[in-house]
Amino acid sequence: MHPLLALLLLLLPGLALAQTIPSETGPIRAVTVTRGLEVPWSMAFLPDGRMLVTERPGRLRMVARDGGLSAPLAGVPKVFASGQGGLLDVVLDPNFASNRLVYLSYAEPGDGGAGTAVARGKLSDSGLQDVQVIFRQQPKVSGGLHFGARLAFDRNGLLFIGLGERYRRDEAQILGSHLGKLIRIKPDGSLPPDNPFVGRTGALPEIYSYGHRNIQGMTLHPETGALWLHEHGAQGGDEINLPQAGLNYGWPVITHGVDYSGARIGEGTAKAGMEQPLLHWTPSIAPAGMAFYFGDKFPAWRGNLFVGSLKFRTLHRVVFENGKPKYEEAMLKPLGENIRDVRAGPDGYLYIATDNPEGRIIRLEPAR
Repeated sequence: MHPLLALLLLLLPGLALAQTIPSETGPIRAVTVTRGLEVPWSMAFLPDGRMLVTERPGRLRMVARDGGLSAPLAGVPKVFASGQGGLLDVVLDPNFASNRLVYLSYAEPGDGGAGTAVARGKLSDSGLQDVQVIFRQQPKVSGGLHFGARLAFDRNGLLFIGLGERYRRDEAQILGSHLGKLIRIKPDGSLPPDNPFVGRTGALPEIYSYGHRNIQGMTLHPETGALWLHEHGAQGGDEINLPQAGLNYGWPVITHGVDYSGARIGEGTAKAGMEQPLLHWTPSIAPAGMAFYFGDKFPAWRGNLFVGSLKFRTLHRVVFENGKPKYEEAMLKPLGENIRDVRAGPDGYLYIATDNPEGRIIRLEPAR
């Protein structure tokens, strides 16, 4: 690299460097919005054009419209930054314009080890104020795997929290444990009275669905309002599911994958009373991030679902017909970077975060 260009990259981390990459719908420009992030995990767009980005070691940063990176913002809770743990998802309250509330999921240290927690605080120029923890996964356990931690609000303003089973497989089937569950709560952490397990002896009333392994992507369909999620399988068996209240999604009793040793897991691929995925990947792609595209910059992508891959360093474009997956394109291989998050921007472009020690936020544009 030319010394002058290297100096400019240090002085201007948001310098818009672009790479043209072919795709089946035409060439794409991958434009660097900002770089130098340490394992960026999630992005959230602010109404004024700025962006919040989490870094897994425990930092929340603001990305300016010109790509400039802020210093770490204050108010972030202490995180368990080990293995897959750390500061994870970030989402805005549906009424952010009036209440300025931001929600963070993270691995929280405590007695017994660590567990996924969710906190919210009011965003100011310096960081988060009046931070409150509204959810804590129980039990906390040792180890640094399978925190899940994706967040999504539905159209009724209820907050979904996708959790991993912390590598304690059997607890995904136990309703007295948060491990391997999809949680639904109100924005203040209180309980929706119509949750499916309210009043059931031995069941935690926050649980919405169960039998999940490690939820790493979650989004609402912009037209139907339905919640979609994906979760990691073991050796094969990554899944996309459309979770419904009270249903069992099978892990570890049924799966389309096998153990890392090659051994069989559970009882097979299907069982009465357990749901089948809408789509599954074998071999695993290690899915991360998830977004539907309904913008105006890429007409050929309208209605497609985009999922990042941590294994193959690709972005997967899933095309549907009559609500069923019809075709899939693995994109952006020339980038050579793990894709941790993908979001549809309010400007009609698609944004990705690359999960690397010198991670980037990248805007995808049509190459003209």
